[in-house]
Amino acid sequence: MQLGVIGLGRMGQIVVDRVLEAGHDVVAFDLDEGAVERAADAGATPASSLEDFCQTLGDEKRIWLMVPAGDPVDATLESLDSYLGADDVVVDGGNSYFEHTVRRAEACPAAYLDCGTSGGPAGAELGFSLMVGGPQWAYEALEPAFDAVATGPDGHARMGPSGSGHYVKMVHNGVEYALMQTYGEGFELLHEGRYDLDLEAVASVWNNGAVIRSWLLELCEEAFREEGTDLGDVADRIEGGSTGTWTVQEALEQEVPLPLIYTALGERFGSRADDGRFSRRLANRLRYGFGRHEVQRRDE
Repeated sequence: MQLGVIGLGRMGQIVVDRVLEAGHDVVAFDLDEGAVERAADAGATPASSLEDFCQTLGDEKRIWLMVPAGDPVDATLESLDSYLGADDVVVDGGNSYFEHTVRRAEACPAAYLDCGTSGGPAGAELGFSLMVGGPQWAYEALEPAFDAVATGPDGHARMGPSGSGHYVKMVHNGVEYALMQTYGEGFELLHEGRYDLDLEAVASVWNNGAVIRSWLLELCEEAFREEGTDLGDVADRIEGGSTGTWTVQEALEQEVPLPLIYTALGERFGSRADDGRFSRRLANRLRYGFGRHEVQRRDE
């Protein structure tokens, strides 16, 4: 199939690379000309403007947006509006708020798919987990691309109508907050407790057959290996928080108790005070592990 990709940052370039590797054609556009050149070097057809992009795609456009959530999505859709029709499909692969997604789907001339994406840059080689919302026919039309970008056919599924993909991804991120928090608290007790422990060794043993083994625990092991058991100069500051906030807000509206996720969100905001909590420092480093987010460092 032919897929147009708008937004060629870290995640967008991975989409381009994986779709090309699967034998499909890609038309690539970004406001950054250097990013377009890199996509062209990988084998994509470069577009010099959105008009050029849409003309190159021709009829029945299949477009994947990988632009930052919020205003950039609305601005891109507004620019595309006059080029889109009912037979076209637009995928929003970013972390958009699900209610904004529903609004965009209702206004978009094309079929609109919201695609929650998990795995981060570190999962580029294996592929991503894709949670998709929107019309069934549009999902089926994009299945070849989803197969390529995900870990394979089992790595993606249609969750339901518009908004459901981003809704599931929102809750996924809330669960992620709580898991990071509980690993951080456990290792904080080991670090401050009775024994002088090699935390890399602890994480390694736990990852080999223990009930709590996971990719996040593998990233804990990586953090201790690269930073040391005391995490070196990694700061007590955890960035992010929007998707966790949305999760807690939705839980309040639905009257569903989420004490662990709420506490993890509070710890994330509390980290802005920089009081030296080891658990927060580990969570800071874990965000680099799965998303290659910048590690906040302490001033020595």
